[in-house]
Amino acid sequence: MSQPSFSYQTRPRIIQNLRNEYYDVIIIGGGVTGAGIALDAATRGLKVALIEKKDFASGTSSKSTKLIHGGLRYLKQFEFSLVREVGKERSILHELATHLVRPEKMLLPLIKDGNYGKIITSVGLMVYDVLAGVEEEDQRKMLSVDETMKCEPLLDPSIIEGGGLYAEYQTDDFRLVMELIKTSVKFGAQTLNYTTCTDLLAKGGKVCGVAVHDEESGEDFKIYGDYVVNAAGPWVDQVRKFNKKVKETKLHLTKGIHIVVPYEKLPVKQSVYFDVSDGRMIFAIPKNDVTYIGTTDTNYKGNPRDARTEKKDVKYLIKAVNDAFPSIELKTDDVLSSWAGVRPLIQEEGKSASEISRKDEIFISDRGLISIAGGKLTGYRKMAKRTVDLVLEMKSSRSGITKKAKSKTKKIKFNGNSFKNTKAVASYKDKLQNENKQFSKNQIAYLVDTYGDQAQTILNFSERLPGKNEETKILKAEVRFCIESEMVMHLTDFFIHRTGRLFFNIQSVKDHLNMVATEMKHWLDWSADQMKAELDAMETEIDKATNFK
Repeated sequence: MSQPSFSYQTRPRIIQNLRNEYYDVIIIGGGVTGAGIALDAATRGLKVALIEKKDFASGTSSKSTKLIHGGLRYLKQFEFSLVREVGKERSILHELATHLVRPEKMLLPLIKDGNYGKIITSVGLMVYDVLAGVEEEDQRKMLSVDETMKCEPLLDPSIIEGGGLYAEYQTDDFRLVMELIKTSVKFGAQTLNYTTCTDLLAKGGKVCGVAVHDEESGEDFKIYGDYVVNAAGPWVDQVRKFNKKVKETKLHLTKGIHIVVPYEKLPVKQSVYFDVSDGRMIFAIPKNDVTYIGTTDTNYKGNPRDARTEKKDVKYLIKAVNDAFPSIELKTDDVLSSWAGVRPLIQEEGKSASEISRKDEIFISDRGLISIAGGKLTGYRKMAKRTVDLVLEMKSSRSGITKKAKSKTKKIKFNGNSFKNTKAVASYKDKLQNENKQFSKNQIAYLVDTYGDQAQTILNFSERLPGKNEETKILKAEVRFCIESEMVMHLTDFFIHRTGRLFFNIQSVKDHLNMVATEMKHWLDWSADQMKAELDAMETEIDKATNFK
C-alpha cells in the first residue's frame, strides 16, 4: 500500500493530536453541516477538531433527494430570503464542486386544480430566477400543453394545462460531504469518524471540551477547546442534554423516503416535479440506469438510525407515480432499493411535517454549547459561515481582539475539482476514455462524476491489477483508493457513504459483496470474526433497503 493520506493508518496520529492539542473549536457531527463548519473554521485559521459517531455522512446527509436546489415550494410559503440564499448557493457550489454539482433541467407540469397555476408558476419561476441569480441560458421557460407533453410524453394529457422548465442541480450528497471533509483536512482540521461523544466537559460552568469513545480501538479520551459546536443533525437534542439543565426539545424530526426503480419502469426524459393528490409535490429523477422517486414527509419518533422504508411509504410514492404517469403501472416488486432519512427541523407548534420551515437556527446554552439545526443541504455553506462568525464573535468578546477573519469558502474549490466548468468535466472524461479504452464510457463517467480528477489515481491502481474483468479491476481499485484516502473502515462505508452503490446499483453490491469484503480483509487485516460481522452488517443494510414491512 502506498503512503496513506487519510486512512485507518493515520487514526493513531489523529487521536494523539486530539488528545494532546487544544482547539479553537470542536465540532460534533460529520454530516454536511459539521463538515462545512470544519472547512470554514480551518480556512479562517482556527484550530479545528471534528468527531463523528458513525461514518461521515451516515445520517441525514446521505439520505436527501440529492439535489442542490433553490426550494421552489418555499415561494408559496413566502420564505423569499430562504429562496434567495439557497438559490445563489447553487451556482457557487457548482463552481466549488463542478463534477459533483451537475446541471439538471426540471419539468414542472401544470395540472387542473394542482398546486401551481399558470400565472403563479410563471411569476414564481421568474422571481425564483431573479432571487437565485440564475444565468440567462438556464432561466425558466413556460411551456404549452403540447410542449409539456413533448418534454414528457408519459404525463396524462387529459389533465395537463402546460408546464414550466427551470434549472436545478443534481449531486451525490455523500460525496459532497466526503470532499468537504478531505478539503478541511488539507487546511489542518483533525477529523475522525467512529468516535462517539459521551459527555461534555465543563470548567467554571462553561463547556470546554468533549469526552469521547473511539469505536475502533475502544479507547476513551478527552478533547479540549474554547468552543464546542453541536452539529449532530437529528441527534442535536441528544447532545444538548449532556447539558444537565436542558430539558426542552428544539427539534421536530420528520422522515423522508426515496425509492429506486429500473429506468425502463419509469423512463422520464428529465427530472419531473409533480403533484400528489394530497397537495404535496414529489420528484422523479433519472440517474444512469435507474429512476429514483421521493420524498415522503411524515413525523418521526425514535432513534434516527432505526428509520427505514415502510410498505405504506412505498405504496404512497407508487400511487403518486401511477396517478401522474397513468401508462406506467409501477408495482412494489419493481422497487430495487430505497433509503430513509430523518430531517432535523426546528420545532414549530401546530404545523404539519410538510409545513415546518426548513430554516436553520443556532442556539447557545447557558454553559456555552453552540448548537445548529434545521436548514437544507444546499444552504450548508451559509450555515457554516454564520456558525463560525458567531464563534469568532464570542472569541473576540472574550479576548478583546476585534479583527475577525472573513469566510473564504466561497472561493475554495473542493478536493477533486480542478475543472473550470461542465465542459471541462466532459473533456476530462473524453481524455480518460481515449487513454483507457479498455474501460467503457459509463465506467469512466461514473469515476469522474464520483471522484472528479481523482479518477486518474483509481485508474492507475487498476492498471496494476491482474485479470481481464474491467468491472472487477475498477472496483478493487476503488476499494484501495477509499481505504487509503477516505478513511473507509467498513463495508457499509464503501458501499453506502462513498459510492452510493446500495442505492443506485444494488445488484453490483450483491454480485461483488464477497469480493470487496476479501479485498478489505486484505487491506485492513480483518480476523475471520470481523469478516463475518462486516458481511452481516452489510446484509442488514441490504435488507433495510429492499424489505418493506
